[in-house]
Amino acid sequence: MKKLLYQLDTDLHPSVFDNVVSYDGGADHVSAYGGVTPDNVGPLVEGTIFTRSPKDKKFTAITVGGSSMAEGELLFQAVKKKFFSNFRVSVMLDSNGSNTTAAAGVAWLAHGRSLKGKRAVVLAGTGPVGQRAAVMLAREGCQVTITSRSAERAQAAAQAIQQRFKIEVATAVAADNEARAKAIEGAQIVFATGAAGVQLLEERHWESNATLELLSDANATPTLGIEGIDMMDKGKERHGKTVFGAIGFGALKISLQRACIAKLFEQNDLMLDAEEIYAIAKPMVEK
Repeated sequence: MKKLLYQLDTDLHPSVFDNVVSYDGGADHVSAYGGVTPDNVGPLVEGTIFTRSPKDKKFTAITVGGSSMAEGELLFQAVKKKFFSNFRVSVMLDSNGSNTTAAAGVAWLAHGRSLKGKRAVVLAGTGPVGQRAAVMLAREGCQVTITSRSAERAQAAAQAIQQRFKIEVATAVAADNEARAKAIEGAQIVFATGAAGVQLLEERHWESNATLELLSDANATPTLGIEGIDMMDKGKERHGKTVFGAIGFGALKISLQRACIAKLFEQNDLMLDAEEIYAIAKPMVEK
């Protein structure tokens, strides 16, 4: 029985990255659809649940992606609403790689150490990766602040986190590098999750920060998000701090995404979102 994966993207063009990783994760065939919304997803879901016998439904699965976390969450819920009884298949939500990227980054930050009680700042934390990283850091016991250039976006992201996860995070408006340097004062952890090619901190802003212990930068496209961190860094010590670059923890991100795809085909009732994906990530960190 062939493993069939249906890639449902909220963007017009489905993610090529997700398509490739899905094949590498064990799917025999990936059908990618763009522009999928809660209003038009019904027939696609019905096609997955009404075709194979109960014992064979585990060989059909769905992923939900796209650049917008808000749209992805609505689509994820719409997919699940179509299921009933044993007429269901496993589904994974990973809008913009948010869950797998955040899980890989935070799993490395938490590896071999306790983060409980530490203050963590997620720079440019209103996007999909930033929001999920904030949640995972909070679940590790951190006091989390997300920054944004816009007070409105910061508050909207904090509200979305509270509504979905019942977790409260603080917000800080930081419109430029100097403001972001001020936002990380007194923090032990910084996780940069800004847009590709956008610098969020200069090296001088963090190299002499006496409280900082851990820094991670999710940006792999020059200019990098945190100056002074190399994209290949994986637990490297720089200026007395342990740092991670996007490629440094990116190997775990890709392995994690492949592992999640493989799990979708083990049973027909898995729902993989932030909590489940982070639980898969933690034991995958290299010893």
